[in-house]
Parts: sequence; structure tokens; C-alpha cells
Amino acid sequence: MVFLTLSCWIRSRGPDRYWKVQEVLKHARHFRGRKNRCYSLAVRAVRRAFVYATKGRKLKKRNMRTLWITRIAAATREHGMKYPALMHNLTKSSVQLNRHVLSDLAVTEPRSFLSLAALAEARRQEGLGAALGDGQEPPGVFSRVVLLH
Repeated sequence: MVFLTLSCWIRSRGPDRYWKVQEVLKHARHFRGRKNRCYSLAVRAVRRAFVYATKGRKLKKRNMRTLWITRIAAATREHGMKYPALMHNLTKSSVQLNRHVLSDLAVTEPRSFLSLAALAEARRQEGLGAALGDGQEPPGVFSRVVLLH
């Protein structure tokens, strides 16, 4: 196709339109009914499908994090701790493992997870001992009198 003038070239949208329609219909091939053949219906259906796909990607991240936390909590309960205590004490112990890695350890390598749980428990006992003091004064309510002497 030869364009002799600029205006003819600008107005000619033939092949571009064809490929645009084909792109939309390609994404709509697996839909049921006229949505996979009729362009005007396919445009709406494909746009809607892309919106659902975008939301699904966010939901997948949320669901995976929930699954990891559930697995870690179950493995932690086997060792006599609770999930928040484990995570807090591992953070205090400078263990920089995320929930994904911890859940994989809990499922595939229980002994490694047991050692991490033991480390967190030791840290918890150490912190509890520091909070109670060295045992000379009874633990309880601090008053100004205790602080001034």
C-alpha cells in the first residue's frame, strides 16, 4: 500500500486495527459463549479478567504468608512454644530468617527447626531472668523508695 500524501497515511488504520482485535480475542479464546468470538463482548471480558488476575496476585501473596505462619505455629506448638514468642525471640537473637524459610525448615528439616526453637527458648529464659533480677530482691512492683536507695 503506497501512501502519496501524509493525510492518507494518517487516516489509514487498517492493519493496526486488525492486530489489536486479534490480541484481545487471543486473550478471550478460553471464555465461554460469544465472549470468545465477538470483539465488543471480548473487550469487556478480557478487561475484567485482567482485573481479577491483578487482585489474585495480591491475594496469593497474602494466602502464602498465612500458610507459612500456620505451618510455623504448628511446628512451634510441638516444641512447647507459641508462634509470637518464637518470632520475637528469634528476632532478639538476630536470626534473620523469613517466614517462608522457617516454614520450609519446619516441614523438611524438623531437627534444624528444633534447634531454632531451642535457641528462641533459651533467649526467652535469659530475658525472663534479666527481668526478674538476680534473685536478691523479690520481683514485683517498683516504687520510688526502691529506686532512690
